[in-house]
Amino acid sequence: MAPTLKSLGGGGDAGGSDSRFFTTQKKGEMHELRLELHSTDRTVKVDAVKKVIASMTVGKDVSMLFTDVLNCVQTGNIELKKLVYLYLINYAKSQPELTLLAVNTFVKDANDPNPLIRALAVRTMGCIRVDRITEYLCEPLGRALRDEDPYVRKTAAVCVAKLYDIAPQLVQERGFLDTLHDLISDSNPSVVANGVAALSEIAETTGRDVMKISASVLQKLLAALNECTEWGQVFILDSLAKYTPADAREAEGIIERVTPRLQHANSAVVMSAVKVILSYMEIMSGQNDTSDSVRNLTRKLAPPLVTLLNSEPEIQYVALRNINLIVQKRPGILENEIK
Repeated sequence: MAPTLKSLGGGGDAGGSDSRFFTTQKKGEMHELRLELHSTDRTVKVDAVKKVIASMTVGKDVSMLFTDVLNCVQTGNIELKKLVYLYLINYAKSQPELTLLAVNTFVKDANDPNPLIRALAVRTMGCIRVDRITEYLCEPLGRALRDEDPYVRKTAAVCVAKLYDIAPQLVQERGFLDTLHDLISDSNPSVVANGVAALSEIAETTGRDVMKISASVLQKLLAALNECTEWGQVFILDSLAKYTPADAREAEGIIERVTPRLQHANSAVVMSAVKVILSYMEIMSGQNDTSDSVRNLTRKLAPPLVTLLNSEPEIQYVALRNINLIVQKRPGILENEIK
């Protein structure tokens, strides 16, 4: 879904009147916009960039204003900077040579005292998929991954996955994969979750296990699970589902930490928790002394699966597809839920 002007550029006027920026283009409007973009009045300049973004959003070609919009990036106003960066991301591929003119601003912003601006600069550079920008991204990204502010670190973690998509060799040479592994041991749960998300995306791209979950990493993931956002929990749970516990005892211990997620309001978290528990139950099923535990877990899994069927039709469909697969593996899982 396309981001709105309000979410990207700040509050806007009361009553959602940012819609005024989407009015029909008039003859000579580009000339007027160019003049407004060079205005010394910050409000006029912000409104002008909003008009440009609005035109871009509805599919109008505003690439002829590239250098004029680019000049607006030299500002300390974060609202204006966000809008200009959004424009640059959109037109970077069609105007790669001109995008290079913004490199100095990106590098400068990556050292800004404001962590929001530091993160914004690194994220934007990561989103601009131009090869010549990539070489300038490495130094700011390396600093951002070790930044004192957790918001900058978690933004940089996602940026590594984007960079890997463009230049995998560069990511390995710069040691960014090792740094992502270090972030899994970060004190901030959001940073841990984003580190896991980035490594998971890279693993999906390469088909290799780049997570390498050890005993110490496992404990960090389980600790972060209780504190990170719901989507962070999904990434962590999906990584745990790919981990093979050493024995039934370890599997049971992990399941104990994961089971509370079955009561989560987010259906994605519930399904990811179910996936972890089912995969670990296979390990426990091979042990005679864990048969009672497996039966208890089977009983615990049934109510959350049935609850998912009270959700929206789209979630019902996904839940039923998953339940169909689960029942094939464990036919008795819903025997107490059928009325």
